[in-house]
Amino acid sequence: MPIPNRSALVDHLVRTRIAGDVATPRDNNLSHYRRLANGDRHYWLGLELGDRWSDEQDVLAVMAERCGVNDDPRYRHGQDTIDPELTVDALDRMAARLKQAAAGRESVLFATGHPGGLLDVHRQIADALRSTGCEIVTIPSGLTADEGMVFQFAGVAVLERGATLWHTHSPEPMAAILDGLERDGRTRPDLVVADHGWAGCAGQRGVDAVGFADSNDPALFIGEAEGTVRVTVPLDDHVTDPRFYDPMTAYLLDAAGLL
Repeated sequence: MPIPNRSALVDHLVRTRIAGDVATPRDNNLSHYRRLANGDRHYWLGLELGDRWSDEQDVLAVMAERCGVNDDPRYRHGQDTIDPELTVDALDRMAARLKQAAAGRESVLFATGHPGGLLDVHRQIADALRSTGCEIVTIPSGLTADEGMVFQFAGVAVLERGATLWHTHSPEPMAAILDGLERDGRTRPDLVVADHGWAGCAGQRGVDAVGFADSNDPALFIGEAEGTVRVTVPLDDHVTDPRFYDPMTAYLLDAAGLL
């Protein structure tokens, strides 16, 4: 497909609602920010935030700065936003890290808690890095987490339950992978490309992690602000057609020198 320049990609992100006026409503965003601030670990996505983010307004400030949501705390209901310029800025930062991985032929682990939307994004990046000589980490067999099985499809780790790929925010599947690698005497990956708790858990354990996050998943943005997560790309992580992510992925791979 044609590789979009920055301006064309911004237009595409807004048109497909990957960024711009996204589907996630304001009250849902604020509810998640509040729950993170109140210490609900489900919303910490595998990170250890302690009591550093106990003020909901501090969380909102980070999300306005790094994701582009409305920064007015009085705005409680209606449409919320992701700034497409921030999305492309973060894609450029991710591309720089992918370029480094390719140059060093690093070992890279891919995982997604949003297989319905982002599985093929991860798969395309994995294929591109594999072609440069990177090792795409094969996870140990027989791993379980959260009453499901941790499998790999096209080089991307996912959680499976009842013959269904599962949407999960949990850090437990990534913890199972990292623990399994250690049990097998294998080294940790040099880089993790993931989302949700898969990215948060990896970053918390000291693995270089880059990931994608929606406007109602503040933890990974806080992780980047604190330096625990290397890069967090703001986007709607489940738009109406997963093919909408293809131009974004092409831009990312081109910026990384992988096309």
